[in-house]
Amino acid sequence: MYYGEIKKTDIANGIGVRVSLFVSGCTRHCKNCFNAETWSFTYGKPFTAETEQEILDALAPGYINGLSLLGGEPMECENQRALVPFLRRVRAAYPEKDVWCYTGSTLETDLQKDGGRNRCEVTDAFLSMIDVLVDGAFVEALKDITLRFRGSSNQRLIDMKQTRQRGEIVLWAEHGADGE
Repeated sequence: MYYGEIKKTDIANGIGVRVSLFVSGCTRHCKNCFNAETWSFTYGKPFTAETEQEILDALAPGYINGLSLLGGEPMECENQRALVPFLRRVRAAYPEKDVWCYTGSTLETDLQKDGGRNRCEVTDAFLSMIDVLVDGAFVEALKDITLRFRGSSNQRLIDMKQTRQRGEIVLWAEHGADGE
């Protein structure tokens, strides 16, 4: 896996101050994507053991709330395969920090459904380590700059812990996110 950027003090992609990893590779190619250069699976730098350690070190300070995964597309199967072992390390080192993942995929159809566009042998493990999933492709016609943590109104902020517990989609509601 390759990555395009690591932001060590990001305040735009989830609650609080976060470390954000922008992975490379996306086959979705949304019109007017804010990060189209990351569509190539070889954009940027290789994601190495040193990269993992750099991110783990960046997550250490108490003022860092958690990790955000963006892209590109973290849910491309080859990216999931690289990220699952890394997420296990993050969870072991920092169980108190949350993990957000941004995806153009839709949870029910692309990730949970057998034969879904981005479902593979590690998807369930990947989803089990995510606290908030921001799902849905960016749609230019639905662009809304007033929305928190997403670009278009079709995208959802899903509370994955509650979704797993209840067995149905539960929208994220912490801190009054858009009244959801």
